[in-house]
Amino acid sequence: MSWTDERVERLTKLWADGLSASQIAAQLGGVSRNAVIGKVHRLNLPGRAKSGGQASVRTKRTTAAPRAPTYANRAATQATRTINRTSGGAGAALKQDLNVVAAEELDTRPVDDVVVPISRRLTLAELSERTCKWPIGDPLQEGFHFCGNDSGEASPYCGYHAKLAFQPASERRRAR
Repeated sequence: MSWTDERVERLTKLWADGLSASQIAAQLGGVSRNAVIGKVHRLNLPGRAKSGGQASVRTKRTTAAPRAPTYANRAATQATRTINRTSGGAGAALKQDLNVVAAEELDTRPVDDVVVPISRRLTLAELSERTCKWPIGDPLQEGFHFCGNDSGEASPYCGYHAKLAFQPASERRRAR
């Protein structure tokens, strides 16, 4: 089935009338509900009417999602809220001379400090209990290999790859 001009025109009219994608597919015949939904999105037709009676238009987001505030930002925000509550609001806080100490910035390690170990390029048959089993590359390609550096007794990976594989729970919670 191809989308002829008259079928697209009929789809647009039925969509504007408020019919569901399933109902439109049944009326057009020879097309699935998903095909109707896909065509509606490609035509950038306005969204369905909500219960309030307004039609919404979906737009693509052009900016990245806002990041969670860091510890320093949260502390500064909390200090500002405290000042605003005690001084009678944002306007009063701007009029007064306040000595606010900024929150201490967290100590972070520079990216240049990371040392990536040189891989020994071992195959699956060459791995032992004491070698790093971190896969490198695509298993379906010819150059696939494993790290092969010395690993600890409690880990299948070398120190570097263990840090990549096992992230502490406190850091996972902080990233949210």
